[in-house]
Amino acid sequence: MSSLRTVLPPPVEEPQLYTDLAGWWPLFSPPEEYGEEAEDLLPMLHPEEGPASTMLELGSGGGSLAFHMKKHFTLTLTDRSAEMVAVSRKVNPECEHRVGDMRSLRLGRTFDRVMVHDAIMYAVDREDARATVQTAVAHCRPGGRVVLLPDCVRETFEPLTESGGHDGPDGRGMRYLMWTWDPDPDDETFETAFAYLLREADGTVSMSQERHRFGLFRREDWLEWMREAGCPATTRRDPWNREVFIGVREQD
Repeated sequence: MSSLRTVLPPPVEEPQLYTDLAGWWPLFSPPEEYGEEAEDLLPMLHPEEGPASTMLELGSGGGSLAFHMKKHFTLTLTDRSAEMVAVSRKVNPECEHRVGDMRSLRLGRTFDRVMVHDAIMYAVDREDARATVQTAVAHCRPGGRVVLLPDCVRETFEPLTESGGHDGPDGRGMRYLMWTWDPDPDDETFETAFAYLLREADGTVSMSQERHRFGLFRREDWLEWMREAGCPATTRRDPWNREVFIGVREQD
């Protein structure tokens, strides 16, 4: 009998979760999982009165957090994955969408608020992280706010295992396992192995797996990059023990 063991290849720059499997995103991380987080974020973003308060989200993915934020802001949502942008357009059809890389995107205009959620974890080296901060600040008006929400910083990183998934009204279902660890504590990255079980509407079940690599930087690194970009920041811990960076762009 042949072995059922499969060796996962090294992480790639374009994970299949955001490309080939993007259509499963609403069953992986749907909007209903983001309601409490949105409520926690709003006081930090301080929405301005009236419907004209604008916000840009870099790395907005499938638009699950934006689903809640669009009640408070006029949103522009960007992601480098065209497949994920297509998912978000279905969830948030009233929002502007753009395909673009958070490290280099330039829209030629500014917003009252700019937010980068956990997509910033895919900045796996210092140059990418600094470039992402510069993109965020470049799109924020003077006096506006930039909010960064990395899943963790070096000081708060812990290995962990998570699982989840949902069933859809069309009969499809998804379950996943995430296993996070730091293979080399001396560098500035860590990894998560993902296993996905996918059930089609006809009952067919398939499995897919992959590894993702994430950047892991010190709290002071992020604060320094914000200062360098002209957007000095403070930090606070959210209810999920994540470090949130809140910067105000300096006046020109």
